[in-house]
Amino acid sequence: MTDLQFEILGKPDYGFLKLRLAAGQSLCVEASAMAAMDTNLVMKTRMKGGLMASLKRGLAGESLFMNEFTAEGGPGEICIAPGAIGDLAHYRIQPGKSIYLQSGAYVASSPEVKVDTKWDGFRGFFSGTGLFLLKVEGNGDLFFNAYGGLVEIPVQGNYVIDTGYIAAFEDSLNYEVTLLGGLKTSLLGGEGLVCRFSGQGKIWLQTRQIYPFLRWLWPFRPQKNND
Repeated sequence: MTDLQFEILGKPDYGFLKLRLAAGQSLCVEASAMAAMDTNLVMKTRMKGGLMASLKRGLAGESLFMNEFTAEGGPGEICIAPGAIGDLAHYRIQPGKSIYLQSGAYVASSPEVKVDTKWDGFRGFFSGTGLFLLKVEGNGDLFFNAYGGLVEIPVQGNYVIDTGYIAAFEDSLNYEVTLLGGLKTSLLGGEGLVCRFSGQGKIWLQTRQIYPFLRWLWPFRPQKNND
């Protein structure tokens, strides 16, 4: 398998992905993310993994369908623009390893990479993202994004992150979702659920949350004049 040749532009605010596919090479892309491409790239739309796998991805905020682009008759370039205003990151998936993404973070990957949905009950409740995580495994390249910038944090031991800021983490880490302090402290202090990680691995932190931004924006919304 040939590694993908890529360049990430617009970091960290408006991540934009440019890839060069060799002849015969393919790339799986989240629906509606393709911005531009060479004319010799051929697109096929499919439910990758079958109906049940696609329905599970839908529960996690992803599209039921995935587009696969293949360079036919020679190499070709493709440009990808994620929906969220924020950063893009690349991660190399190794056989036997996996990484978890927040809902909606998947952008593109090698065809050999499998994207599945992990149901984790209330233990996996990530504020603003629901009860599902994306589990990505296989062998190849993965690209994911977030709202805001992405900060890579190497963990050796214990670490605590507000659940709304978690973009991705490696499966070598254990985690537990709890309140920060007691219920009274959480309510009065404005902090809610946190994720307590333990072990050794990497976490990707997003520097912004969409819901606090919407609350900040709310007073500036246009209002109807009843006069």
